[in-house]
Amino acid sequence: MSKRDYYDILGVSRDADEDTIKKAYRKLAMKYHPDRNAGDAKSEEMFKEAKEAYEILTDSNKRAAYDQFGHAGVNGGSAGGSGAQGFSDAFSDIFGDIFGGGRSGRSNMHRGADLRYNLEISLEQAAHGTETKIRIPTMVKCEPCSGSGAKPGTSPKTCPTCNGHGQVRMQQGFFSIQQTCPKCQGSGKIIAQPCNACHGVGLVKQHKTLNVKIPAGVDDGDRIRISAEGEAGINGGPSGDLYVVVHLSAHPVFRREGDHLHCEIPISFSVAALGGEIEVPTLEGHAKIKVPAETQTGKIFRLRSKGIKGVRSHDKGDLLCHVVVETPVKLTGRQKELLEELEAISLKDGSRHSPRAKSWMDKAREFFSE
Repeated sequence: MSKRDYYDILGVSRDADEDTIKKAYRKLAMKYHPDRNAGDAKSEEMFKEAKEAYEILTDSNKRAAYDQFGHAGVNGGSAGGSGAQGFSDAFSDIFGDIFGGGRSGRSNMHRGADLRYNLEISLEQAAHGTETKIRIPTMVKCEPCSGSGAKPGTSPKTCPTCNGHGQVRMQQGFFSIQQTCPKCQGSGKIIAQPCNACHGVGLVKQHKTLNVKIPAGVDDGDRIRISAEGEAGINGGPSGDLYVVVHLSAHPVFRREGDHLHCEIPISFSVAALGGEIEVPTLEGHAKIKVPAETQTGKIFRLRSKGIKGVRSHDKGDLLCHVVVETPVKLTGRQKELLEELEAISLKDGSRHSPRAKSWMDKAREFFSE
């Protein structure tokens, strides 16, 4: 038996609780275990000391005697009894950390799977919010067997392999390792007579209809979480969640970019040249824009607060109107005469009436001359 203070060996205070002592021991056991330090006599001695200290300090009677009388109070008392069992339990915990087991076994309750539903809505619905009904396929608790998986009138039986613990202990020489029971897959129960409706699963496939509220301002790709409307849990576990993913359908007039809206506004040749007032659509109705004379294609008119107020925004976005000067088509004879006359007059002083064209031609000539 070691003559060093047991608390010092484990590196814990004298008022440390059992969990603290166990954690300290597990750390030392992993560090100094002979399998990890083959041929190292010092590590082997440290391992034995830690084991001895753990056995004494996790036994309430021995710990009390040690605290009062020191080593004399526990002389010869470290072998066998509850201390040995505690040592075995500690190693079960150590290998549980490594292999996923543990002396308490794993819970057979499992949370249900989350579900995803893709919902397509219009731009107007996204801007103002809406409420709609959706129908989703899901796995729900089987009513005939109340989710147990056993035929009505029967019940799941305790697994004979693990005696209901969900885990089995495997002895490998000096070590005792716990792992999931291969018979019941960790549930601790077996179903001798499966339910005819769910075939022993405890869940059946159903369709259910839900009301979904879409908040104003949602954007393409936003997700709406509906708690506990996913698949049912297994063995009493909680249900999963339903995620409704919003997709915006293409709009014939507007294109959304964040909280802003964009649209193309075609104007006639005469309005672009002479100026005028045009009416443009918005999500709330119509608005008017004054077009100055000599407006060119690509000019953008910004209408403040005529966009969308996003879910996480404080203010509404803007509506950006992109002007496109429309070339007249299907001209009458008279219209052609007037345009030809205009062209002839304009050619006499082209730089004045078509400054962009002249600038472009100058750059083109410079390019080819080089």
